[in-house]
Amino acid sequence: MTVSNTPAVKSSTFLEAVKHRRTVYGVTDEVSVSDDRIVEIVNEVIQSAPSSWNMQSTRILVTLKKEHEKLWDAITDGAKAGVLETQGEEAWTRNEERFKSFRKAYGTITVFEDHAPIEKLHSKFSHFPIGVFEGFAEHSSAMHQIILWTAIELEGLGASLQHSHMMPGAEEAIRSAFDLPSSWAPKAEIVFGGLPGDMPAAPEKEPLSTTVKVFK
Repeated sequence: MTVSNTPAVKSSTFLEAVKHRRTVYGVTDEVSVSDDRIVEIVNEVIQSAPSSWNMQSTRILVTLKKEHEKLWDAITDGAKAGVLETQGEEAWTRNEERFKSFRKAYGTITVFEDHAPIEKLHSKFSHFPIGVFEGFAEHSSAMHQIILWTAIELEGLGASLQHSHMMPGAEEAIRSAFDLPSSWAPKAEIVFGGLPGDMPAAPEKEPLSTTVKVFK
């Protein structure tokens, strides 16, 4: 049997998808995409995104509607004392307003890193420092994030990538609210919902003469 080397999907299609993605704030809780389709996208990404040595350390929490609100209530409650203590009232007011705006969205896809697969792989190749495998896991997490973000926006939604789990107290609050394993460490929150208007314009980039070198 002859196997064609011509891919079914062209690079131009993929790059158009990549160029479409934007950071969209102020998304709404009204969406035309079904919950089943959102979950289907997440499942497809987790099954297809790569990881070094097939480590598969990425974990996903999908929260929609009331559960999405529960997530942001947990982050808000968990972070308040720590932010007030370390950064003051003004910083808390600013962050609380951000959390409220995210809570008004339809859903959040929270990307975690499970340390158990990292430790398992390190035990097989202990001559490498564990930091090598932690770095691999970060790379895989980032790939999951950009694929998820792009795919969600191709469904006609708007999204932004957040790192609110980094606020003091927020990480444990997330795990506690959803009874997640202690080995799951949050890496990013993709907040999504209905578009509040047109997609934002592309941000200005550095000239190619600065960012790319070609030798041939």
